[in-house]
Amino acid sequence: MSTITIAWIALPFFVGFSIYLLPQLDRYLALLVVLTSLLYGLERLFYPLAPSWQLLDSFGVTLQADSLSGYFILTNALVTMAVIFYCWHSNKTAFFYTQAIILHGSVNSVFICADFISLYVALEVISIATFLLIAYPRTERSIWIGLRYLFVSNTAMLFYLIGAVLVYQANNSFAFAGLSKAPTEAVALIFLGLLTKGGIFVSGLWLPLTHSESETPISAMLSGVVVKAGVFPLVRCALMLEEIDPIVRFFGVGTALLGVGYAVFEKDTKRMLAFHTVSQLGFVLAAPEVGGFYALTHGLVKAALFLIAGNLPSRNFKELHHQPIHTPMWIALVIASFSISGFPLLSGFGAKVLTMKNLLPWQVIGMNLAALGTAISFAKFIFLPHEEEHKPVKVKPGFWWAIILLLGGLFAANVVYYEAYTLANIIKPLITIALGWLVYLVIVKRLVVKLPRVAEQFDHLIGVMSLMLTLLFWMVLA
Repeated sequence: MSTITIAWIALPFFVGFSIYLLPQLDRYLALLVVLTSLLYGLERLFYPLAPSWQLLDSFGVTLQADSLSGYFILTNALVTMAVIFYCWHSNKTAFFYTQAIILHGSVNSVFICADFISLYVALEVISIATFLLIAYPRTERSIWIGLRYLFVSNTAMLFYLIGAVLVYQANNSFAFAGLSKAPTEAVALIFLGLLTKGGIFVSGLWLPLTHSESETPISAMLSGVVVKAGVFPLVRCALMLEEIDPIVRFFGVGTALLGVGYAVFEKDTKRMLAFHTVSQLGFVLAAPEVGGFYALTHGLVKAALFLIAGNLPSRNFKELHHQPIHTPMWIALVIASFSISGFPLLSGFGAKVLTMKNLLPWQVIGMNLAALGTAISFAKFIFLPHEEEHKPVKVKPGFWWAIILLLGGLFAANVVYYEAYTLANIIKPLITIALGWLVYLVIVKRLVVKLPRVAEQFDHLIGVMSLMLTLLFWMVLA
């Protein structure tokens, strides 16, 4: 099985570079790679590989492919497949599909890594591929956004690499398990790198501008899967090491509240979705035991929402109230919004119920407030005007194939936790959603609040990392 896993990891890189030799088959080759990942992810979900295994003794590489990996790999496969469908009839070149598949393979590598040096290599490849995709339009704006992302990412990974070296000094191994015997500064430095890479708490405030200003399919990939490359190792470490769990949970609650606080008052559709990505990553971290299922649900929803938002008449909510959207698109928007709000019959319901059942007592109030904020935020989409137009709406030819795949996944994933459908479990989210809609219609809809963007400015992003490092030192020492 280890041979199959290594071949599966190598396949995207081999095919990705082969696309240049066979550009006329770029879409088909990319789809082949993603289908392979889909099958591998499903196999790991139902038949997890037992313990981790080492390829190069204590020097790394250590791999672990269990059910947690399966959820994240499945998310990566479905989101990337939807993006390929979306771009199928576009004028994207072989270069685009090459980078998309290399990014796909790099993200998959993260999901089976169990040592810090292999993880570092995978995260750095992700940074390069992501930069090239963000800058793909070759406009001044896109190149600046890409360089900004690359600078923040590389700075964060420099901190991470120093921490990884300290782990090796303490254990003669880069394995995740060595974090328990590593010095305080190693834990703080590694966590700073991963929190920044994953867009967590204030160190992740680079995320809203990057995700909202990228091209629509790139935004879907960034929010659907790429940021989870930073979140996955945090979830893995929390499950492996009892002393790490409270730190991860704390950042989960803080991130959920910070992101939703911005999302509630945001007037731009893509920025609202980007801030909500920050918030939803907090839900993944708040209950590591069920983080895989929540990551799958969030990846499908957020990819669908970004693809839909990219095809709306405007990005401004105020303008959308005067430009009714096509009813079929509004229905797709409502289904995705219902799922992320925790409405029954969609996998977001089961994911939220599971998360709430696995919270510690001190997390409950904060996460319930975050759930209420989610309902308020997505009421902005649900209450948009819509109409059945007689003239055809111009969307990309592959748009509906992508949306059907993602929304179909939300219905299908319900089977993972069908036990959630009890009367008590159904009533609570319905009350939360109803209360959120009421708050939106009575208060939020009439407010004009412009939150400051100072912390998002490029000048302050590295300074915020320094503050986060101080906080992490204090938390680890405590």
